[in-house]
Formats: sequence, C-alpha cells, structure tokens
Amino acid sequence: MSDVQTVLRNVRPWGAAAADIRIADGAIVAVDPHRPGDDVLAGDPATRFIDGRGLLALPGFVNAHAHLDKSWWGRPWVSYGGVATTQGRIEHERAHRGELGIPSPQSTAALLRALVSQGATAFRSHVDVDLGVGLDGIGVVRDAVASLGVPVALEIVAFPQDGVLRRPGVLDLLDQAAAAGAEHIGGLDPASIDRDPVGQLDALFDIAVRRGVGIDIHLHDGGELGAFEYELIIERTLATGLAGRVNVAHGFAIGEVAPARQQGLIERMREAGVSITTVAPINAPRLPLDALRAAGVPVGLGTDGIRDLWGPFGDGDPLRLAARLAQLAGARRDEELTAAVRLATSDAAAFVGRAVHDLVVGSPADIVLVDAENVPEALVAAPPRELVLVGGVEFA
Repeated sequence: MSDVQTVLRNVRPWGAAAADIRIADGAIVAVDPHRPGDDVLAGDPATRFIDGRGLLALPGFVNAHAHLDKSWWGRPWVSYGGVATTQGRIEHERAHRGELGIPSPQSTAALLRALVSQGATAFRSHVDVDLGVGLDGIGVVRDAVASLGVPVALEIVAFPQDGVLRRPGVLDLLDQAAAAGAEHIGGLDPASIDRDPVGQLDALFDIAVRRGVGIDIHLHDGGELGAFEYELIIERTLATGLAGRVNVAHGFAIGEVAPARQQGLIERMREAGVSITTVAPINAPRLPLDALRAAGVPVGLGTDGIRDLWGPFGDGDPLRLAARLAQLAGARRDEELTAAVRLATSDAAAFVGRAVHDLVVGSPADIVLVDAENVPEALVAAPPRELVLVGGVEFA
C-alpha cells in the first residue's frame, strides 16, 4: 500500500450521515463518521485532504452500453441523413464515416472527457469491427481512455455492426479481437440481419468458449421472433457454461410478448445467468424492470451512441439518463428513484468486470459529489458534478 493516502472529508454517502472516505492505491480503505474536531489532521504530510463540504456522494456511474468510437463530438454539426431503420442507419454510417474520419481519436477523446466530467467512471463500449476499419477502432478507444490521465475502467465489445455471417471475414476479425484482448464479442440481430440465427450464435459462442471472452448481442428484433432469439441465446449460455458472461443489449422483445411468455423468459435468463442492458429509449417497448429485478436478472444502463451518424441526440449525462429510465418505468417514490441511481452505479459492477463498485471498503475509489439534499433530488435535478474522483484521482 502507498504511504500517501487521500481523505475525502465531510461527504454524505448515498445521502447518509457525514463521513470521511479514506483512499489508498486507488481503492476505498475506510469510511468513518466525520468528526469536525479532527480538522487538525489536515496538516498530516502523508495524507491529502479534500473538503467535501457536506455534499452528497455517489459511486461513479457505469456506462454499460456505449459506442465511444462512433461520435462526431467536438466537430461542426453533422446533419442526419439516413433511413430510419437498422439497415438504413448501417448503410448511412458506412457511406459517410470515412469523410468524418470516424473512428476519430480526437472526437473519441473529447467525448470521453465530457462523459467523465459528468461522473461516468467505467465503460463497456461496443467498438465496430468490420472489413472497412478492421480492429483500428479498438485501438482508438483504448488510446483515448489512456489519454484521460485517470484510471477509467474500460471493457471492449468487438462489435459486428454490419453483420456477422453475411460479411465474410468478420468472424475472423472477431476472433482476432478476442485473441488481442477484447473482453467481449458482439452480435447483431441474428435473424433479421444475418437471417441465420443458429449459425450466427453458434459461431459467436464458439469464439467465446475458445478465447475465454464474454458475448454482448444487440437484439432489436421484436415480438416472437426476438423471443425465439432469446431462447437460442439462453440455450447456448447454459450449454457452454458462460453464465454471467452473456448479455442481451436492447432486447425489445421481452417488453412485447404476453405476460406469461415474458415471465418464462425472465426465469430462464436468471437460470442461465444472462443479463440485459438498456439505453432507456423513449420510442421502444418498455422493459419489465420490476420483474427483471425481482428475478435477480442484472440490468445495465448506457448511453448508446452520442451525436453520431445514427442520430444527433445525447449529452451523456448519466443522471439525466437514469431519470429518463425512472420516468419510463413509472417511478415516483423515493425508493424507486434511488433504485434507478443504484442501477446506474453500484448495481452495474459486473458490467465492467468488478466485484464491487460502491462507496464501501474494497471498492475502487470512483466517487461523484453533487449538491443535492438526497439521492432522489440528485436524480431529478441532475445538478453539476462538483467533484469526480476516478480511482482516487481527481478528474479536471
């Protein structure tokens, strides 16, 4: 353990009584009641003291579904021109990303700085892997994170945005990405994009088992078609022993099928250890959040793409995003509002490979301070982030 420690003094973890959080080697090593009379300790040369001014303390936010490589953030405005379908947006992006230099080191770094300044300290980012960009986007994202100067957590999903089987060579690229250190490989609508759900999933699970990586599949297909693909994913997860390492992103179908069918899928997801991530879209079927939580199915929240060729929206504020999720779920009560913040922070540890991500001993010291009376007010007001610590290092 390093001799130099940091003490974040006089903060209210999750709105509780004032406390001092002691940090060493990037982790929380103690959370003690704040005693104003101890201010004399501020002269300790082996300790750095930060005055938390009685502010509300939250864990850093986990962006569990990002596309950090796609954005034109920081560039002049880019007008949207694609056809409003998944295939139309894929074609539009492929036609125009080159002229914008996407994936762009500058835009990715600028986007990340904006996201971290708003309290996001850990990311699972899908990064396009295809015959046009190869694996270059992964290096762009990793380099941008390294340039931040703080120990932001990052897990990469090598993402086949243009399909898997329908584009010969993509499977080999996914295999190369996994061999080179990508933590997950992705998939995309095995039925409607590749038109071969069994083939796509068998190929992805083969790579995941051989390379020891996770799987994170975009599943936009709705209704019974999407439910059928859920079943195929669950069956393969159980058969390959990948419990806890398979995620369904979006997964709209589970919000569309009949209640009995829905509950059966949720129970099977729990049995198989399959999680789900959402971006809280306003124009899609609502996820059954209460049922998923009650069953113990992990739910992650992410920004999706931000100001990219798929659409011009997004500022990346995780509190605003969590508030939208809460509104869509019909949340009103304080405990429901607090649950939305926990979903976006402490409950999301596993989405970035952590056993714990909270304001407790043993957790990475990712801490966000806001001026709010309590967690519900922080959610609905989304006040400025007064301080962001990433692994105990102040982000400026």
